[in-house]
Amino acid sequence: MSVSIIEFIVFRPSLRRPTLAGQLLAYQLAVVLIVLAVIAGLSLAQSRAVFTSEQGRRVTQLAESLATTDLVRDRLPQPAPSQTLAPKILGDLERWQVSSVTIADAEGKVVASTNPLLIGTYLPVAAGVLDGRGWRGEIELGGRTELVAQAPVLSEARDEIGVQLGVAVVGQEVPSLGELLVEAVPTLLLYLGVASALGVAGSWLLARRIKRQTFGMEPREIAGLAEHREAMLYGIAEGVVALDDQHRVTLVNDVARRLLDLPDGAVGRTLGDLELTGRLRDVLSGTVTGSDQVVLQGNRVLVVNRMPVEKDGRALGAVATLRDRTELAQLERDLGSFRSTAEALRAQAHEFDNKLHTISGLIQIGEQDEVVRYIDALNRHRQSLDLSIGEPIRDKAIAALLMAKSAQASERQVRLEVAAGSALGPLEPEDSADVGTVLGNLVDNAVDAAAGARAPLPVAAEAWVSVDIREDAGAVRITVTDSGPGVPPETAEEVFAHGFTTKAAAGEHGIGLALTRLVCEHHGGGVHVANTADGARFTAVLPLLAGSAATTPAFTAEEPT
Repeated sequence: MSVSIIEFIVFRPSLRRPTLAGQLLAYQLAVVLIVLAVIAGLSLAQSRAVFTSEQGRRVTQLAESLATTDLVRDRLPQPAPSQTLAPKILGDLERWQVSSVTIADAEGKVVASTNPLLIGTYLPVAAGVLDGRGWRGEIELGGRTELVAQAPVLSEARDEIGVQLGVAVVGQEVPSLGELLVEAVPTLLLYLGVASALGVAGSWLLARRIKRQTFGMEPREIAGLAEHREAMLYGIAEGVVALDDQHRVTLVNDVARRLLDLPDGAVGRTLGDLELTGRLRDVLSGTVTGSDQVVLQGNRVLVVNRMPVEKDGRALGAVATLRDRTELAQLERDLGSFRSTAEALRAQAHEFDNKLHTISGLIQIGEQDEVVRYIDALNRHRQSLDLSIGEPIRDKAIAALLMAKSAQASERQVRLEVAAGSALGPLEPEDSADVGTVLGNLVDNAVDAAAGARAPLPVAAEAWVSVDIREDAGAVRITVTDSGPGVPPETAEEVFAHGFTTKAAAGEHGIGLALTRLVCEHHGGGVHVANTADGARFTAVLPLLAGSAATTPAFTAEEPT
């Protein structure tokens, strides 16, 4: 869990923050103001374009009308025309409601103007106007920018038809941006009012809809809830995997990623894309149902619980939790020898109790000679057991385990024997513990199978289990054969990989054979089951960890001859 998350959860500030509706309203108003600014700019540009178009046509018509006036044509060539033309242009200024009216001679010198400061100056006449062509555009005139139209004044005298006498100019002052904005204020205020009303209403409706979908929580509360969930998921010791209805991973914490060996980009990928196959995929996808499903993943023994998630009758996916039982399996393996010893002592105590009762009874009835013969028989039986187990099996822990399992099997009326040719020397402690785990689990399953199949057999039939242990080329091969019903071919692999069990007792999850396979594969070996004419035969190969790698054989399912 990151420091920022801890600070948010533990040291969250208590300052009041704006609500969702307030935030949406602020964002909406900001958008409205931006839109109004854009509209204002567009309105100003449009107003300027409209002014240029309309006023341009108007001043052009007025300038052409002034240039064709007889008074202007007659007086312009005369000396001092301004005295005669001044009243004319002043009257036109009032009548036309324009900014300026100016008349210049053929050289562009102003001879009459409504602005007295321009008289005697030269107009910025556009190219082509002195050649008899009109022009329209913006120029600086009298210290202000005006939209003017310049029209040539042509002579109508017979001997001077078409001769240019001067230029008639009519101008209208171009309004500034401020003036255009003032004119547009009423429209902009209307837009602002309508947009604000719509923004407030839209923000309120949107906030209500979002709150219904988020169960009335504010954004900060949703963020806090998400961070709480993040902290919780990454703070628990179990793995958590969430899947949607298409079996895509929507959430996975670090523990689950480590247990399943998932890549960093697992979220959004399907189980097939992540190459999760076999039992694990069946459990996560819901093909296999039930609680506490035992799954082998790599060298780990996992317990998986899958919980479907539904809302309003619609399947949304599932959430699976994963617990690592590898350490527990290791503890079971370490405690296996102690448990076997305790069981052996219990069985032997029961057996010795029966024998002592027999000796006591013989003494009480005065059969001292029978007591001696009975004790001799017990000694011979003990010596034969030592010869059959103790001599070929020279590892003390494995020999003790076999004796204990023999006593337990005898209680269940099952004969346990060590096959001729078995041979096992002393092993390193770690190898001895692993061999004992595999041997104990295989013998337990074999005794269960033989004892369970004994009831329907004829009275003369005997339930038995045969154990063959051989050490060769740095590996131990264990073969356990029983007189049970055998293993169905379709479940030959399932009994190891899936924690398979046929036991009805509560709490039985087939962890014994799963652990057997896990230990064998940890050593680089394996385990295999096959049916014989008498029952089932389990073969396990464990390369010794202390052995030479060059002499360690690869696992093969072939049976020893």
